[in-house]
Amino acid sequence: MGSQWGQDRYHRRAKSEGYRSRAAYKLLDIQRRFQLIRPDDNVVDLGAAPGSWLQVVREITDGTVIGVDLNPIATVENTLTIVGDFTQKGVQESICSHVDEVSVVVCDAAPKLSGHKSYDQARSIGLAEDALVFCCTILKPGGNFVVKAFQGELFETFLAEVKERFWSVRVYRTKATRKGSTEAYVIAKNFRGRRDAA
Repeated sequence: MGSQWGQDRYHRRAKSEGYRSRAAYKLLDIQRRFQLIRPDDNVVDLGAAPGSWLQVVREITDGTVIGVDLNPIATVENTLTIVGDFTQKGVQESICSHVDEVSVVVCDAAPKLSGHKSYDQARSIGLAEDALVFCCTILKPGGNFVVKAFQGELFETFLAEVKERFWSVRVYRTKATRKGSTEAYVIAKNFRGRRDAA
């Protein structure tokens, strides 16, 4: 099944257009539809390896672009990459040392799949919740957020949490998402700001 998926048209297109993975077209689709990233935005990409979303973000903005992942990321021109766990305070402090304010957080991270649907979905939501907590710590008021999550029994609860933090929230399946996948993207715009900032 993996090899069949690996050779779909988005995979071939990514290879020919210089993107590191087919995931690039998911962010390009999201950007076309929602205008998430503006030309001067500072952007943090969580779970950034292998770097295709970093490539896309770099094309859209002239601001600072930072990628974070547990694994090293091959250099993407004019971006900064940090190896570490984005839930850790030290990693967050490292990000803040490189940028005054973060306008957009993007997260295409996914857990290593076990094949157990409910278990994988729960872990996906857990990862998305970690990204939301990170977002609420580092994002400037009015900023934007996109995160991948698998739809299932925990999805609506997570969606409600995002709606508490952002003025506009949508769920979107990209054109590059494989048929039969429960993958969806939560598109959150206009961050309300930290609750403890008042």
